[in-house]
Amino acid sequence: MKIRNRETSQGTELNMTSMIDIVFLLLIFFVMTFKIVEMEGDFSIKMPLAGQGSSSLDTTELPLKLRLRSDAAGSLAGMELNDIQMGSDATSFDKLRANVIGLIGTSTPMEVEAGEGPEIEIDTDYNLRYEYVIRAITAVSGYKDGDQVVKLIEKIKFAKPRR
Repeated sequence: MKIRNRETSQGTELNMTSMIDIVFLLLIFFVMTFKIVEMEGDFSIKMPLAGQGSSSLDTTELPLKLRLRSDAAGSLAGMELNDIQMGSDATSFDKLRANVIGLIGTSTPMEVEAGEGPEIEIDTDYNLRYEYVIRAITAVSGYKDGDQVVKLIEKIKFAKPRR
């Protein structure tokens, strides 16, 4: 049987300064690289002013509805803006622009704040050719009058395509 040494064994000490240095370096790194971001989502709520007695709604605040119908071949079969028939001929996009100008009430350049102004929702058939959608967006978004660009509707959203 082996007899053990009865002397007190010497314990090893850990050097804590290097560990504390690393912890502080990590803390400084994370503090310096932390970026504060804004909350996601749009929380800008516009309440009516007190004392306004008129309950009439401005038609340009409601989203305008543009319906584009197609035939079996994908060509434009019909177009209507808020239940106003525009037709499907070569001048129908000019009629669309004229009706949008009539609904908005201006054909001059206007300065609107971001997020303000009229909005349009485009509802298309599933097999409609893309060129007609682009022509409709071009007709409602604005036009060029000489050297000046006249903006009509900047907020455009799309409904789910119909099959």
